[in-house]
Amino acid sequence: MEWLSAENVVAVGTAVVGIVASGVMVWYERRVPRRKRIGYRVQMDNPIGDDVRLGRASVRLGLFDEAPGMADATLVLLRIENDGSQSIADMDYTGRELHGLTAVFTDRTIRGVSVTQPPETDHLMDHFTPSNGLGYEGSTLRIPRVPLNRGEHFKLLVLLSGGDVGSGIRLIGGIRDGEVHPNRAAPVDGTPALFSRASRLITGLLTLCVLALAVIVVTRDDTPPPIGCERGELTVTGSTAFGPVMRELAAKYEDDCAGASIDVDPHGSTAGVQELAGLGAKSKNGSPPVIALSDGTKPSGLRELRETRVAVSVFVLVAHEDLPVKNLSTDDVRRLYSDRISNWKQLGGPDLPVHLISRDANSGTRKVFQRRVLNRNEGANYSSDCEHKDYEAAPVVRCELFSTEQVLSTVARIPGAIGYSELNLATGHEGVHRVTLDGHDPSVEEIEHGTSEYPYREIEYAYTYGSPPADSLVSSFLTYISRGSGQDVIRTHGHLPCATPVGQRICGEG
Repeated sequence: MEWLSAENVVAVGTAVVGIVASGVMVWYERRVPRRKRIGYRVQMDNPIGDDVRLGRASVRLGLFDEAPGMADATLVLLRIENDGSQSIADMDYTGRELHGLTAVFTDRTIRGVSVTQPPETDHLMDHFTPSNGLGYEGSTLRIPRVPLNRGEHFKLLVLLSGGDVGSGIRLIGGIRDGEVHPNRAAPVDGTPALFSRASRLITGLLTLCVLALAVIVVTRDDTPPPIGCERGELTVTGSTAFGPVMRELAAKYEDDCAGASIDVDPHGSTAGVQELAGLGAKSKNGSPPVIALSDGTKPSGLRELRETRVAVSVFVLVAHEDLPVKNLSTDDVRRLYSDRISNWKQLGGPDLPVHLISRDANSGTRKVFQRRVLNRNEGANYSSDCEHKDYEAAPVVRCELFSTEQVLSTVARIPGAIGYSELNLATGHEGVHRVTLDGHDPSVEEIEHGTSEYPYREIEYAYTYGSPPADSLVSSFLTYISRGSGQDVIRTHGHLPCATPVGQRICGEG
């Protein structure tokens, strides 16, 4: 179901975690921080003697090296802080003794104590006097009832002997409506964590949820589905040159529109158009589910067929890769295809017989070549295998093939061969190179910008038998390829969509 999509589940989960976390934090703020709390932490526990089993002594001079009993001496820095939300007064300490807290250094003997406090807390020092309970005996240090505002702290630097680094250190005492508890150790100059462990955990969970949602949003395919998806079956036939475009368009439409099945079966523009006309004439339900693509307009006399102008296609002459012919004039091409040139040396090329590799009579690519370049029909077919003349008196070797791919493969195989193809299919095809016409390079970009007079180009038409119903798969797919997101696929394959502003002008000129 749509509402159970991954992004919706993550979004709802994030919202639930956020609500629960907010409630927990409100409860925490109302209940827990109102307790008075004194925390303590050991910020330093270092050896200064040379007989300490744990830790390594530093270099010592003076008193540290000369005073008796310093062989196993250690220094401990103990930080005591008010980490609650309320101030602590001297009367909040619950012990009956004069002092408020007791620090116990297990297995060690206190040799001296120094009290330090941060700036702007000089008033605390007045409480650290023997009359207020400050003193030590053995391993026990008595700490006075020091009032601490919220966030205030003081430090005790304690010189010890007779034990090892890391021996237990405890702070004993009680606070009315509160507690005394150990905090995580921090560096000497460090400060308490800004957030509690619970806060960090909740923040981490929320961050992971938001990141997961962001990844889903970024990586998901936001391409809108075709407008008016329809179910059913459809056959696309006609132009072999436009076949790769139609296969990709059909696959994308089927991915976006469940229930649509599109079969792409190209076998020539003329054959496809005539097949559509025949199926339409036999159909009792009006327009059959068939679209015929044609390189150029349909044959005359088929008035039942309705056209949709799809794209401007560019075609190109291709020659064998070893043939050093890079440019031909239109007149040279006409002489070649009127059987007046049988050897490339007649055009300044190598002593190599000409092999004309053409398309069959049903090909739209051939009809465009005849109409736009030759201004006449091609000559007779003189070869069955494209390599030898069928009879010795034939002026040249000329053969006809049924697809653009066959033409390209044959030209690449036979030295001295020349043929024609749709531009994008020829580009990068192994064994062939493109031939310019009158110095004009075949370029969709130059045609689009109006800077090219390249003649071998044509409009790609999509034909249907009559007007298909608006709610049919035929109508929906036509909209997809001519005005929908299918235009991106058409441009990727090297064609200029007729629906673009420049394409509309060029397609309108015919």
